[in-house]
Amino acid sequence: MSVVTASAPATELPTTAFLARHLRENIWFYLVLIVGGVLMVAPFVWMVSTALKPAADQFTRDLIPRQVTFENFGRAWELMEFQHLVWNSFRIATLSTIGQVVTCSMGAFVFAIVRFRGRDLLFVLLLATLMVPYQMTVIPQFIIFRTFGLYGTDVPLYLPSFLGGAFGVFLLRQYFRTIPIELLEAARLDGASLFRIYWSIYLPLAKPALAALAIFAFMSSWNDLFSALIYLPSDLEKTTLPVGLALFQRLYRAQWALMMAAVIISIAPIIVAFFFAQKQFIQGFAATGIK
Repeated sequence: MSVVTASAPATELPTTAFLARHLRENIWFYLVLIVGGVLMVAPFVWMVSTALKPAADQFTRDLIPRQVTFENFGRAWELMEFQHLVWNSFRIATLSTIGQVVTCSMGAFVFAIVRFRGRDLLFVLLLATLMVPYQMTVIPQFIIFRTFGLYGTDVPLYLPSFLGGAFGVFLLRQYFRTIPIELLEAARLDGASLFRIYWSIYLPLAKPALAALAIFAFMSSWNDLFSALIYLPSDLEKTTLPVGLALFQRLYRAQWALMMAAVIISIAPIIVAFFFAQKQFIQGFAATGIK
């Protein structure tokens, strides 16, 4: 008895041939991506290289330092008392992130799930606030905070985050709309309240979008120089890291190796946060359809 074996279709290409053909067809696309990636990474590589050079070699053009030293990081930390600056910025950024995640998720849940008269109009008005420049609201906010005796404190830097934000509400609303409505209907049949549905069903399923919003909120607060200059005193023990960096640049303008080390210290928490949350960050934006 002979055994008949099914042969592969004639149109099916081997793996290596398929990859070679794909590469030939998209060679220009990959070249553009490589060039763009190099242009974006080059400033960061140059910054790290300069920070690792001794003061005598800071003006050399060598990408790889002739002598690697970590002395600049220790000097920068001691000269500007970065422990106070980093702690102040971290505390304010953490509170701002918590405020954004909590209030924006609540608002997004209402706009995505709860049906009430005028919902779409209110949502459009909320999105319209994105077109209002921040500089237009600075003076009214300053008057309000000064009236309540909050001028000179760090409260004005994180309190507005607990009032929500148009971008965060929009981002989370788009993600909430991708969650199957059958989960909501089943929970309502079981007698769950809206808050229980929000807390037990929608928030656990929205971890990627929440992570994306948290990274954006943390970065925005961490890099906020404008508000810190308005509300906080110039004392290094009370101000934030962006103000300290601006002062550091003015005092040590010609010492580029020292300055690059200080910049790396300031962006290290952001890099670490993105490294641990990059998967959720990408998933959150992919699911919401924002590009």
